[in-house]
Amino acid sequence: MVEGGIVKADKTEFTECFRTIGKTPYILRLAFSAGIGGLLFGYDTGVISGALLYIKEDFKEVERKTWLQETIVAMAVAGAIIGAGVGGYLNDKFGRKPAIIIADILFFIGAIIMSLAPAPWMIILGRIFVGLGVGMASMTSPLYISETSPTRIRSALVSTNGLLITGSQFLSYLINLGFTRVKGTWRWMLGVAAVPAFVQLLLMLSLPESPRWLYRKNKVVEAEAILARIYPPEEVEEEMRALKASIEYEMAEEGEIGGGSMLSKVRKAWGNKIVRRGLYAGITVQVAQQFVGINTVMYYSPTIVQLAGFASNSTALALSLVTSGLNAIGSIVSMMFVDRHGRRRLMIISMFGIITCLIVLAIGFFQAAAHAPKISHAESTHFGLNSTCPAYTTTRNPATWNCMTCLQAASECAFCTNKGNQLLPGGCVSRTDAMKVACHGEKRVYFTEGCPSKFGFLAVILLGAYIISYSPGMGTVPWIVNSEIYPLRYRGVGGGIAAVSNWTSNLIVSETFLTLTEALGAAGTFLLFAGFSAIGLVFIYLLVPETKGLPIEEVEHMLENGFKPSIFRGNKDKETKASGT
Repeated sequence: MVEGGIVKADKTEFTECFRTIGKTPYILRLAFSAGIGGLLFGYDTGVISGALLYIKEDFKEVERKTWLQETIVAMAVAGAIIGAGVGGYLNDKFGRKPAIIIADILFFIGAIIMSLAPAPWMIILGRIFVGLGVGMASMTSPLYISETSPTRIRSALVSTNGLLITGSQFLSYLINLGFTRVKGTWRWMLGVAAVPAFVQLLLMLSLPESPRWLYRKNKVVEAEAILARIYPPEEVEEEMRALKASIEYEMAEEGEIGGGSMLSKVRKAWGNKIVRRGLYAGITVQVAQQFVGINTVMYYSPTIVQLAGFASNSTALALSLVTSGLNAIGSIVSMMFVDRHGRRRLMIISMFGIITCLIVLAIGFFQAAAHAPKISHAESTHFGLNSTCPAYTTTRNPATWNCMTCLQAASECAFCTNKGNQLLPGGCVSRTDAMKVACHGEKRVYFTEGCPSKFGFLAVILLGAYIISYSPGMGTVPWIVNSEIYPLRYRGVGGGIAAVSNWTSNLIVSETFLTLTEALGAAGTFLLFAGFSAIGLVFIYLLVPETKGLPIEEVEHMLENGFKPSIFRGNKDKETKASGT
């Protein structure tokens, strides 16, 4: 998955989950109501990819200003960074239920603002509101599900939150496709998120607070009443004892860290050798997850498809369904294999696949640019001299121009294909609505993002292969590693630091992708991400140990001694390992 966490659950746990829910439907009501937060999370991060195509058509300043497109996309990520931090405070201070309700209000307000936006700045404002909700939902929804679920099926229920995130990203692409021919297009795409937000708000008003939070606030009677609705009568007393012991242990662990501000806790964590080494691994995998370029695909997938030579918005959206669908399937595959093959191995295999796909994708885009249709003077002046792109009419060497040269020459240029064949020489024309209508009027295709190419379908196939390589490994495993790599008393602080590094990396990548494609071309940009991925692979190999099946104490012991990959271990280390001592 792109953001958020995933919890491991095996086959038997899912079987037990269905059995338990059949006996106590109230558990499903709690999990489903909170799980809508995961659905909103996925929908609002995925829907912008298609909506952006139509926002550019309605607001010409967005079409011509790359930084404005990037800001519309990235402001939700910026809001999520703040929302995650604020959400942590609200969860502890006021409870899980109020935090989810506040996230719903933010989702609802953001969706309404975007759907009614008369100008780009209001879309950006709405995206910030949505981002705040995403940040809060990313941590609160799985936390509420975890704390209101029976222990024996907890992982199964929490893991469904991750599936809702990736599944709703796929749903957002379907809804985008459904609204392509509806008046208002992007307004409906963005505004429809208000419906599940409102539904969840109503559902949460009738649901209880987390029993764990209530117990920590000395509301023991209320906590016991909720557990009585979740567990069979004969198990309630035992669960109350377990809850008491768990909270007492948790508070004792927190006491070892000490009070004070979050900054002081971060300093103490960084000053601890074991935690610091855990952070090296945790931050490495989170930053690598983003710098392989995944969210350029999830946020800009239709735009990338257009760069590959598919001019139609609806075609670009339809082909983009492949990437989001494969991402959802990959989350399920990861749950099946991560405990069988290990975290470290799965990430390394995933990175090799990602690097290969990015390099081949870069080669494909380079070949597409090199073999783009030529520019014909006759075709460029076919609609009249005033319809020709000014940059083409003033150039000294028009004979060397092709479609990519035209599009990259100035933001006022577009390419109108040859009437007979898209791959034959076409015209470098002005980028105006009138010219677009005239071009389409003669059954030609009008390109503004990419050029017609025989390599187009190859790019879509490679994007699919990239997702297949990414999702089961780098998509989910970094979150699992961060749930296992820190000592229990530092798990909250360590996981928070790693999550912030993930969101920050996400912001950097999403805020710069279109600028990079303008400066380096699509081929150069994907080659750059291949380079980042290669660096990430090296750091994962050097810094990230295998945590599969290891108790917390063993992970601490391993980090205390310092992790070394097998290639750097001496003969003595190998002999010790072989002898089992």
